[in-house]
Amino acid sequence: MSSLRNAVPRPAHKERPQPSSRRRFGVLEKHKDYVERAKAFHTKEDTLRKLREKAANRNEDEFYFKMIKSKTVNGVHRPVNEDNKYTQEELILMKTQDMGYVLQVLQSEKKKVESLSAMLHSTGNKPVNSHVYFAEDREEAKELKLKHSKREVPSTSGDVPVNIKRKTERSYKELEARKARVSQLEKVYMDMALTKELQKNGRKRKLRPDEIVNPTNRPVYKWRAERKR
Repeated sequence: MSSLRNAVPRPAHKERPQPSSRRRFGVLEKHKDYVERAKAFHTKEDTLRKLREKAANRNEDEFYFKMIKSKTVNGVHRPVNEDNKYTQEELILMKTQDMGYVLQVLQSEKKKVESLSAMLHSTGNKPVNSHVYFAEDREEAKELKLKHSKREVPSTSGDVPVNIKRKTERSYKELEARKARVSQLEKVYMDMALTKELQKNGRKRKLRPDEIVNPTNRPVYKWRAERKR
């Protein structure tokens, strides 16, 4: 009988929607919504219970370094500011090492741009005839010029295979991307060099726009002249 009862189709029972007279109270909570809300509530409840047990059973003589290297701000633990963790000489040394790495990457990118430009230039231009001819007079020079102008190699750009064209287009896109990367690296290197110089000792001030001889978008600083002993 049980198998026969399961064979008979039964209607699917659906939860009723919010009645039109109660729409002002918002969406009616379904059972699946209640299950998710109950799971979240019990998860938070268990977490608070475990924290209370941990706080009740803690060792009062226990010590760890965050007790002295952090502070509480509005009930939230914040690490103590460590701006003075390194000396001025150590900061300059670290900045120098970073600049060396950026300079190395910049030089590598420049070499790749030069080699790629040379390759595209050699494949995109027609071969140049570097043979030198000597003529006795102007008439012979005109004849030589007319004769060799007729031997010009016709353009064969239409006979280039499709795969070669695609490779060339990809190479041009790569060249543009590398050029943009070189410009970004140059800007980063100049910013790091300026930051390193500003970390050095000595009185300095930022020049006003009317004091700059060659106008530029970058800030310009001037150091006060000091007598060297």
